[in-house]
Amino acid sequence: MKKRFLFALAISGLCFSASAQKVQFSEFDLDNGLHVILHQDKTAPVVAVSVMYHVGSKDEETSRTGFAHFFEHLLFEGSPNIKRGEFMKLVSSNGGQNNANTSQDRTFYYEVFPSNQLELGLWLESERMLHPAINEAGVKTQNEVVKEEKRLRVDNQPYGKFTEKIFSHLFSTHPYRWQPIGSMDHLDAAKLDEFIAFFKKYYVPNNAVLTIAGDLDVDKTKTLVKSYFAEVPKGAVIVRKKYELPEITKEIIDTAYDANIQIPAIFAAYRVPGMKSRDSKVLGMISSILSGGGSSRLSTKMVDEKKTALQVAAFNYSLEDYGAYITLALPNKNTPLNDLLKDIDEEVLRLQTDLISESDYKKLQNKFENDYVSANSRMLGVAENLSSGYTFHDKDTDDINKELEVIRSITREEIRDIAKKYLNKNQRVVLYYLPKK
Repeated sequence: MKKRFLFALAISGLCFSASAQKVQFSEFDLDNGLHVILHQDKTAPVVAVSVMYHVGSKDEETSRTGFAHFFEHLLFEGSPNIKRGEFMKLVSSNGGQNNANTSQDRTFYYEVFPSNQLELGLWLESERMLHPAINEAGVKTQNEVVKEEKRLRVDNQPYGKFTEKIFSHLFSTHPYRWQPIGSMDHLDAAKLDEFIAFFKKYYVPNNAVLTIAGDLDVDKTKTLVKSYFAEVPKGAVIVRKKYELPEITKEIIDTAYDANIQIPAIFAAYRVPGMKSRDSKVLGMISSILSGGGSSRLSTKMVDEKKTALQVAAFNYSLEDYGAYITLALPNKNTPLNDLLKDIDEEVLRLQTDLISESDYKKLQNKFENDYVSANSRMLGVAENLSSGYTFHDKDTDDINKELEVIRSITREEIRDIAKKYLNKNQRVVLYYLPKK
């Protein structure tokens, strides 16, 4: 399963114009606490059925990491009514596509079908929620699958462990310090009863959002949802731990070695506010100024003009409780890593000192408006964004329609001030990522 997916089903590309950006939806709750969101768009005969569970790696115990990601796989094992190996076959044989992905904060399952198969999608997700097969055979099978994924995506992936190293410093007393794939030793040690208990605690209707987007009849879909999901028992109220991390006030410097690389890299990372914060959106815009495309400041300076870097990037890794703002560079022609860091710091200082030009500001606004439209141009994207609004923004599903308003309201002065507030040398982790000889 891909952590981040690029969905290319052509018939699901349901674009709407910039003049019609408001996403219409209706929502309701079942008695068992399942929140249901419906978005009707009859532009093409396609429907996306998705379930977002508010559970990720941050909900795991320190001695049992990797459970949420493991369940991303395990809940495809079937049910009393779906034989092992049949879940995906049922989807593909009926013209659909499906997948799932897990983050530190949530797990997202989906199917995209021709709209005449809506009921099949609802049945599949209700089977997953009501009585999935959780047994020794499935656990053993998926354990091997996850181990292979870890080897492929982390252990043998060039630069595959930089987030693990950085997060261990930024979030040293928070569950974000481990990555969603977790520890294979923890999964090996876990008993079947532990997996069953984890399911019963988190994969319950009152910890989930069912979002259906596309070519649907709203009244008929409501009736179908009730018929498939009303019988799922409500789970116990989930009490989440709250973490208050002490500020980082002194630069942390560390080194990592990677046998999969020949070219070193330099990283500088800062702990920043989580996704609900307006500041997080400003940091996203700062990332675009620094490295959003070939004409961005870092790319122009370091890749094109000075030719000191093969690659340079800045991005805001936004999560629920906190975020990580990360800059990085790979050297060209053996440029010293400290020289690359110096160039990045100069551009950050420039943002902290000077307002960006009016023309750059307008270009930035246009880019983010286009990104917003693009993110909601497919039914799967709309479904995920509606689900995320409810899950992460105080049950405000309409957050999807406020996003653009916030973007348009961010000022040049705010961009300068937020860079000055969070991107300082004494607040960061610097990681030298070197080839292991």
